[in-house]
Amino acid sequence: MDISLLLKTVGVGVTVAVAAQVLQKTGRDEQAMLVTVAGVVAVLMMLVGQLSELFDTVRSVFGL
Repeated sequence: MDISLLLKTVGVGVTVAVAAQVLQKTGRDEQAMLVTVAGVVAVLMMLVGQLSELFDTVRSVFGL
C-alpha cells in the first residue's frame, strides 16, 4: 500500500469533516449530509483498485 493513497484519504476526510461542520453550523444539514456522502464515494473510488488487488490476493492465498 502506498503512503500517498493514505495521505489522500486523510486529506479528503479532513476536508469533508470541516465542510460538513461549517454547513451544519449554518443550518444547512441537507448539504452537509450530501458533502459527507460525496466524500465517502470519492474515497471509495480511490480505493477500488486497492480493494480488487486485496481480493485477488485473498483468492490466491486460499486457492479460490
